[in-house]
Amino acid sequence: MKVHSGKDFAASLSYVNSVGALAEEMNHHPDVLISWNKVSLKLSTHSIGGIIQADLDLARRIDALSA
Repeated sequence: MKVHSGKDFAASLSYVNSVGALAEEMNHHPDVLISWNKVSLKLSTHSIGGIIQADLDLARRIDALSA
């Protein structure tokens, strides 16, 4: 699970929108939880109950957003 902290709720929403754009582009979607200024992302492939290469690829691209 990855947790991102923003300065406020609006910043968290902006981050989620950026993650959403990547997820749509890759057709691979994380579970997302927004709690005011914190965003938690969980990447796994529900159909197999685990992690596949697409999860790792998306995680790398999400990490690059925070860099």
